[in-house]
Amino acid sequence: MKTNWKRFFGSWRRALAGALFWAGSLHAADESGVAHVRAFDLPTSSYLSAETRAALAQQHRWGSEEAASHCPPLDKTPLERMAEARQCLAAESYRSPLYQAVRSRYHTDMTAQTLGGVYTEIFTPAEGIAPRNRSRVLINLHGGGFLEGARSVSHLESIPIAAVARIKVVSVDYRQAPEARFPAASEDVVAVYRALLKTYRPADIGIFGCSTGGLLTAQTVAWLVKDHMPLPGAVGLFCMGASYAGLGDSSIIAHALDGTPMDEFAIYQQYFEGTRADDPLAYPVHSAATLAVFPPALLITATRDHALSSVVDTQARLVSAGRFVDLHVYEGLGHAFFYNPELPESRAVYTLVAQFFDTHLGTPTSGRSPRPH
Repeated sequence: MKTNWKRFFGSWRRALAGALFWAGSLHAADESGVAHVRAFDLPTSSYLSAETRAALAQQHRWGSEEAASHCPPLDKTPLERMAEARQCLAAESYRSPLYQAVRSRYHTDMTAQTLGGVYTEIFTPAEGIAPRNRSRVLINLHGGGFLEGARSVSHLESIPIAAVARIKVVSVDYRQAPEARFPAASEDVVAVYRALLKTYRPADIGIFGCSTGGLLTAQTVAWLVKDHMPLPGAVGLFCMGASYAGLGDSSIIAHALDGTPMDEFAIYQQYFEGTRADDPLAYPVHSAATLAVFPPALLITATRDHALSSVVDTQARLVSAGRFVDLHVYEGLGHAFFYNPELPESRAVYTLVAQFFDTHLGTPTSGRSPRPH
């Protein structure tokens, strides 16, 4: 085959010119590498469909209508009244248009059950569990900054997945701050996991969560590795990676887009009070032993998600460790966008999650105990 050297060098020169252009565009950066970006307007992404734009506009109206909460702010609530404050927030969420949209689209039955001494809520599809899933189960670890989200946000994560995948979902009401500190949540999840192992093979158990629930999913894997326990068949880290979300470009960019202060997440760090920043059980990206045996992982984020950097960094580390990772980044959407079922992208996520666990649960390489390190 004859090489067209003129075309080759022309393409190479264009690529080099592009690289130099982008390097030169950082001329506003100081000697430490900090870029000083001028203010600019960011319109809704032109890639979004008309249906998505309409759903986002509707979501904005919902948010405006719900702006005034009658519940006490959690950061100012006395310790002895935290349970009451969380119950108030859950009751408010049940009345919200977003929650009602989830319940109207996806029909499930919910029962409460204590597993391993931990309160859980079990979601089963109203249509019944699919025959192929009768020996399978998913564990949901809700978001909420290790501060809130149980019995409310957990429903937004569990109901659509249980209905679309036609599988049982066990949502764990794990301990949170300010009453508890790390590793209380990990201990609770492992207690539930141990209880489920009495009925299910580890290869037939999947774990998933969004936001802090995504980080807790990775922490659970690290804890199981530490205890030399069999690992779940597959996991889903959504809207968070296996590290702290306050790091990286996306956290700074998202704060600029939201107009929120950089210390907004300080309240959510209560749970990690006294924990080292490189603790491999708290932030598993620092554990080569955990990354080396990580189960097949589905990672989901979006371009306006403050946790985008955490997710893509986790993906890169898992790929370097030779693990199977399926990363999906959605354009123009924010953190935990799939809580809104009116977005077509959300419905695509529910199907994606169902297909991922259907593919990876029960496979020969799933659920193996990690080798001692």
